[in-house]
Amino acid sequence: NFGWFLRYTLTKSVGIAMLGMGVVGSGVARALSQKSDSLGNQIGANVCLKSVLVRDKTKQRSFEIAQNLFTDNFNEILERTDIDIVVEVMGGERPALEFILAALESGKHVVTANKEVMAKHAPDIFAAARRKDVRVLFEASVAGGTPVVSPLMRDLVANEVVSIKAIINGTTNYILTRMSSEQIDYKTVLKDAQNLGYAEPDPTNDVEGIDAAYKLAILSTLGFRAQVKDSDVFCEGITSLSAKDFQYADELGYAIKLLAISSRINGEVQARVHPALIEKDQMLAKVDGVLNAIEIETDLTGRVLFHGPGAGSMPTSSAIVADIINIGRNVAGNAAYLDPVRLSESIKVQSISDLQTKYYFRLEAKDEPGVLAQIGSALALNKISISSFIQKGFDPEQGTAELVIMTHQATERSVQSALKDIKDLDVVARIGNMIRVSE
Repeated sequence: NFGWFLRYTLTKSVGIAMLGMGVVGSGVARALSQKSDSLGNQIGANVCLKSVLVRDKTKQRSFEIAQNLFTDNFNEILERTDIDIVVEVMGGERPALEFILAALESGKHVVTANKEVMAKHAPDIFAAARRKDVRVLFEASVAGGTPVVSPLMRDLVANEVVSIKAIINGTTNYILTRMSSEQIDYKTVLKDAQNLGYAEPDPTNDVEGIDAAYKLAILSTLGFRAQVKDSDVFCEGITSLSAKDFQYADELGYAIKLLAISSRINGEVQARVHPALIEKDQMLAKVDGVLNAIEIETDLTGRVLFHGPGAGSMPTSSAIVADIINIGRNVAGNAAYLDPVRLSESIKVQSISDLQTKYYFRLEAKDEPGVLAQIGSALALNKISISSFIQKGFDPEQGTAELVIMTHQATERSVQSALKDIKDLDVVARIGNMIRVSE
């Protein structure tokens, strides 16, 4: 029996403490239990779950573990010398940040899935790990079971990253996929997503782009090797999109996705999350449902695409356990801990106002002579030229028609100014939407 032989021969042990035992934490505990022989073989030491920090030790959980492993006192974990790695799966900024920093200060390695903490405090966390000669890994913080953090830290380290373009929120991608394929409204799809468990009861972080902004900040920090915080990321959600936008985009040859985009432009970084029109033949345009995809363009490799599940207990557990194996090998072999992330000075972040791209406008205007001339004049005054114009539908009661306008490349600053001018025109009843085009 090889499993018995392995347990007998592996005398060294890697002790694990987990902070949190929700859906993801239960998945990690299950993987550690069911894969113990395999993990021991890969690491060269037994992996033992020593302690789990929870608020309620009596609560029923999806994977049951020995009751004596539960604690509600974090200091007990800090004081134990048989715990090598602290796995944080609590979520939220606090007290997770304080727990992570305290664990590092006590000389323990950390594995975390916490995108908010890493987006806001990565430099402080890296510095704390460096001071104590320990490691912090966070693969699960961006795309769940789809590896992208490790490739940026290791496999692509010889490259200069030019741009990152990603679909990194499964909830919004599911909603947009349904809106596109079924031509139904946002609120109907959101309700379905909540019923299926794809969206939270309060979906704000997902649908307003906040979750994607956290993840883009992490990717940008690693890709450009400079501190990019979530507050540096321009953020706009999907709630203004309508079924009409998907219909017109399709007719024009585009899909609509919530894209997270960061680029290096003249030594500065521009980072943004917003709905975007993307040509149907592009790889990201074909990513549907709850899946994630990250396209990274570099100077040496060109474009590479990472595609797969971005959330869920098992995919996220995959990333967390992989990080445990990575650190566990160091612990088992008494190997030196190389600092995997070295950031340069803070890079200047370029304002969204400096963005240059094409734009889509949908607006309602009076159906009478001279309307397009007035709208065209407002655009021309702001140095924006029209590439195409389509009149869609007519409301006889209101006497209005719906207009769809595509522009040539323009700056965001000019577009926002033009929108104000167009809104003030007597012939314009309503600006339905403005969507940027991903080029």
